[in-house]
Amino acid sequence: MKALSAPALLVIALFLGACGSEPTLITRADPVPVGLDLTGNWVQTGSSGVSQPSSRDTAVHVFFKTGKALKISQTDSGLFVSFDRSVVEEYRFGENRVISIGEINAERASGWADNGYVIETLDDDGALLIDTYRLRNAGESLRRTIVLQDRGRELLSLQIEFDRAWQ
Repeated sequence: MKALSAPALLVIALFLGACGSEPTLITRADPVPVGLDLTGNWVQTGSSGVSQPSSRDTAVHVFFKTGKALKISQTDSGLFVSFDRSVVEEYRFGENRVISIGEINAERASGWADNGYVIETLDDDGALLIDTYRLRNAGESLRRTIVLQDRGRELLSLQIEFDRAWQ
């Protein structure tokens, strides 16, 4: 039996990956859109959406953070988001890495897409958390969209609105 070449194995792997129903993360290496800066203090003004109790049954749910007040610091290489001044998350532009909380591991990819910052977190069971931040109203408000999917079902779908808090 003849061994397959590396390019042939790559084609087969890509084909099999495309045929599977498990989500995969893509690296988002786009540069920061010109003039787009999420830096600021933000206060929640409203929210809408649905959450099924089974969303808490996913391992990826432990990576879901929220708060009524956000402080976002944007640097040349990433974002720091403080939720209610208690938990700070760091997101590196173009990252694709493994993260963990205790014994729970997940893959994380984040970066810029469609004038928003997108953070995707995928657990070992295929549950996917998608968290997107977009400025609105000439930078005076921020919309955070959160979606959690598991096996093709949407378990959580939220839109949270924030206004800039001037100090």
